[in-house]
Amino acid sequence: MVDEVELARRRIGAVGLGGARPVPFADAADVVGWFGGLQSQDYHLAKWSVAQRLGSGVTDSGLDRAFDDGVVLRTHVLRPTWHFVAPADLCWLLELTAPRVHALNAYAYRRFELDGPLLRRSTDLIADALAGGNHLTGAEIAVLLGRHGIVTEERRRFRLGYILIHAELERVICSGRLRGRRHTYALLEERVARTSGVEREVALAEVVRRFFTSHGPATVKDLSWWSSLTRADVVTGLSLVGDALESTSVDGVTYWSAPGHGPMPAESPSVRLLQAYDEYIVGYRQSKHLLDLGGAASAALGRRGLPNGVIVVDTQVAGRWRRTVRADAVVLEAALYRPLDAAETAALHGAADELGEFLGVRAAVSARVL
Repeated sequence: MVDEVELARRRIGAVGLGGARPVPFADAADVVGWFGGLQSQDYHLAKWSVAQRLGSGVTDSGLDRAFDDGVVLRTHVLRPTWHFVAPADLCWLLELTAPRVHALNAYAYRRFELDGPLLRRSTDLIADALAGGNHLTGAEIAVLLGRHGIVTEERRRFRLGYILIHAELERVICSGRLRGRRHTYALLEERVARTSGVEREVALAEVVRRFFTSHGPATVKDLSWWSSLTRADVVTGLSLVGDALESTSVDGVTYWSAPGHGPMPAESPSVRLLQAYDEYIVGYRQSKHLLDLGGAASAALGRRGLPNGVIVVDTQVAGRWRRTVRADAVVLEAALYRPLDAAETAALHGAADELGEFLGVRAAVSARVL
């Protein structure tokens, strides 16, 4: 019998955290492509989400090099936030979801006096400046626009941000190479191989198939939230995928997923140190409660000053964490919702060691029970 505990077990396998996959992920693009888009609001922690799914031997600096090489790109797509996207998926995903993201941004465009002609002129100026392999920082683009009378200094963080988001959604720019710790923008056509267009129904079916395969079991409302698509679009997509997906009903709610039971679960107890925007955390709206079947996380919501990283034991949220990276160590501060037993504590220290290996330093853990 399938219950919510079983749904959570299947889900953590689908998102690449629950055990060995039949075919391991090959590289960062393979991980990101599995999801379609992987939220990268915080670039440095989003790299950790990728690394957790690739296994040992992956380093923070190695993923920086892959990013510089364009193995994965970072841009606004699906929702009004940054995502890592595989180059092969970027154009068709933008074509499908950019109109919805523009609609969600409409109030901000009006608030910052960004009408159509100004946004088009800004985008043209940016495109001309980036042509020929020039990768510019946001600050450099602000200076460029200022020279042409487009004010970005006033409320700069927001006005410039929406100018750049608009250019991303219009498939003109995307992420460029890192310059130290600063991000740059590049022309999309110089970072992504030219491909033929994808019919909307094909793209819609692919988003639906990919989401429920990588996030399932999940609901129509979950996908509508994740993709910004309407529920009608999601239902249409479901009608197009045929037997690539299956549904099950638990407590009157219909969940969709790939056929079968997914990867074998990781040996229990397993502990995962997830960033706050990991797909296991942010990929859901209606069924997010599957992460917290005992209610421990909900009980702690009112506590101020908690770290925003999420500690997951097996399938359930069990606390919060933050990292402090020093020259020779990463110090992990864990705020636990309940005491951990000896095996769970050992697994927590093992997870911290994995983080230290990724960063190239030793790990130290400081834990307290709330």
